[in-house]
Amino acid sequence: MTTIDPSIQAKADAWLNGNIDEDSKAQIRTLIDQNPSELTDSFYQDLEFGTGGLRGLMGVGTNRMNVYTIGMATQGLANYLLHCFPDETIRVAITHDSRINNTLFATTTANVLTANGIHVLYFREMRPTPMLSFAVRHFDCKSGVMITASHNPKEYNGYKAYWDDGAQVVAPHDKNIIDEVKKITSFDDVNWDKNDALFQYIEEDFDAIYMKLVIGLSMSPDAIASQKDMPIVFSPIHGASGKMVPAALKTFGFANVNIVEEQAEPDGNFPTVIYPNPEEAEALTLSLKLGKEVGAELVLACDPDGDRYAAAVPNASGEFELLNGNQTGSLLTYYLLSKWKEAGRLDGNQFMVNTIVTTELIDRICEGFGVKCFSVLTGFKNIAAIIKDLEGKETFIAGGEESYGYLVGDFVRDKDGVSACAMVAELVAYYKTQSKTVFDVLAEIYNQFGFYKESLISVTKKGKDGAEQIQALMNDFRLTPPSEMNGIAVEKIVDVKESTVKNVKSGKSVKLDMDKSNVMQFYLADGSKISARPSGTEPKIKYYFSVNAPLSNTENYRKVEAELEEKLEGLKRYFS
Repeated sequence: MTTIDPSIQAKADAWLNGNIDEDSKAQIRTLIDQNPSELTDSFYQDLEFGTGGLRGLMGVGTNRMNVYTIGMATQGLANYLLHCFPDETIRVAITHDSRINNTLFATTTANVLTANGIHVLYFREMRPTPMLSFAVRHFDCKSGVMITASHNPKEYNGYKAYWDDGAQVVAPHDKNIIDEVKKITSFDDVNWDKNDALFQYIEEDFDAIYMKLVIGLSMSPDAIASQKDMPIVFSPIHGASGKMVPAALKTFGFANVNIVEEQAEPDGNFPTVIYPNPEEAEALTLSLKLGKEVGAELVLACDPDGDRYAAAVPNASGEFELLNGNQTGSLLTYYLLSKWKEAGRLDGNQFMVNTIVTTELIDRICEGFGVKCFSVLTGFKNIAAIIKDLEGKETFIAGGEESYGYLVGDFVRDKDGVSACAMVAELVAYYKTQSKTVFDVLAEIYNQFGFYKESLISVTKKGKDGAEQIQALMNDFRLTPPSEMNGIAVEKIVDVKESTVKNVKSGKSVKLDMDKSNVMQFYLADGSKISARPSGTEPKIKYYFSVNAPLSNTENYRKVEAELEEKLEGLKRYFS
């Protein structure tokens, strides 16, 4: 029989003796009697805000998403808001995606906030994350909450907390909110006595306000008009973007938008996919099938909360090829800067932002156009922080990250799958008017700035033991860093946690001017880069690989691509 750690038993007993519902108590007793290891995973830690806020498996316990952890987090948020904005009217916008317990968790959040005298603006219908971000700023809210677990499996849910700038909370607010939550020692410290007088719905007419700003991003209306019948396929993958993305495409002027009907209805069980993640080719199976049936020139899909997007286009053989986030980010960056330059709008006062694990090709493109590009830690909240810092001083054009997140313009302060889908469709139409395919354009980009190719390995390590294994891996990298990978010498090591940049040959280190994060990066003699980063929202450690080579002749696209793919596989084997 497995022995339960006394500290775990004490936390479980506190819940059993607390003011919670009988069903939850019965679940705890069952775990104690029949599944001590699951009990440990459920109680060994408290859920904390990571790069995506509060996220975890649904179930009973301090390390699970349930009405009690939601209530405690919301009480902590309420206490912090009341501290930060004394004697002010405090408004918080709330919505959710299609996940299981979506309305339960969203209304629990609303009830606790109103119980604390805070006004709640609650979307009457589910809406994508970017609309929540925009609503925070539009309605002059002090905060916002999005109930979602993004692209995680169906067993997960989450709670993205936003600040008054429309971005997810960053330091010091995230840590301060957690500190407030930790002060709550029993469920009786949560004010559950809701005040319906402080509750107001955000109605459907808000969609038009957001959509007017989305259409304002368009830079090639004439190209769209000439290609308006271009067949496009879209899937919301059972999520919250099923209304807004088709509306954006049609508002832009696209008249032949085909929806994947099997995935059109919101459903938190995500019955047609293994994972509702557009980064996974499997999630686009039905989309690509419909794409072949209608002869689509572009296939698009969003994750359940509509902030991430994916795109696939037919290659020279007529087969659909899934573009990764680095490719679509590079294409959008090149297209936008080309159009800004063509319009005479680049005057040195513009900037773009990406993350440290995103392709450096975007940096090279920005350099080529004379536009500043900031590199920040993973998490779109860090991109939003740069936008906020430079607001009113310089103009943000766009920014993104490799994980299929992109933002054009600054009226939203999070990645926006709705506007990104529309802009990708626009660039495909624009280059089609020039008799160019997406791969023709990529070849031109690679020819000018270098052929960059990236890949990713995600290693899942679940539970308390998994978390300890991930930490041990990172410790090993720091204590005994590799001198070579796949026979290629390591020349530079960046340790973001320790704020150091070390020259391996000389042994000298300089200080890294960036916020601390548990990330290590290895730069190799051939220009390759490998980044190791534990996920902030999932029980995973991620390895990001980037290789590059010149492309002197665009006709050699596939040959050089194959050579880079071989190099990537060699580096990935080092970590397998």
